[in-house]
Amino acid sequence: MRHCIYPGTFDPITYGHLDVLARAAKLFEKVTVAVAESSGKAPLFTVAERIAMIQPSAAQYPHVTVTTFKGLLVEFCIAQKADAIIRGLRALSDFEFEFNMALMNRHLEPQVETLFVMPNEQFSYTSSTLVKQVAVYGGDVTHFVPPIVAEALKRAYPQPAR
Repeated sequence: MRHCIYPGTFDPITYGHLDVLARAAKLFEKVTVAVAESSGKAPLFTVAERIAMIQPSAAQYPHVTVTTFKGLLVEFCIAQKADAIIRGLRALSDFEFEFNMALMNRHLEPQVETLFVMPNEQFSYTSSTLVKQVAVYGGDVTHFVPPIVAEALKRAYPQPAR
């Protein structure tokens, strides 16, 4: 059985992330969405909240599970008996960081491959960081994230009465 890990902070998950997940679900018999517990970032949402926001979208794929991990990703991959890590590349600016990470992971665990997929071009400029920046100023994020995420962002960034 071919199994991949789709890791990320997913703070919050976007339609771009979900597009990469859909591509992974077509390529692999088993996909594990792995939400990073500690990535050096200060997430807006807790791990439990992020998982709760991912699960409704992941539920359409019976061979996709959502869980958490901490520590080295490649160690998690080995523990999960995964064959590959799947990563999305939105733009050329992502490439250098992702390339270096893939090479380090290969050095640490040569048997775990890293595959890069490009999301649909309509999502190429979308990131969790940009979505949060739009939400903090009361902008409409419904084109970028599922409804459950848009509602969570409204609660996280309530707008003062005008």
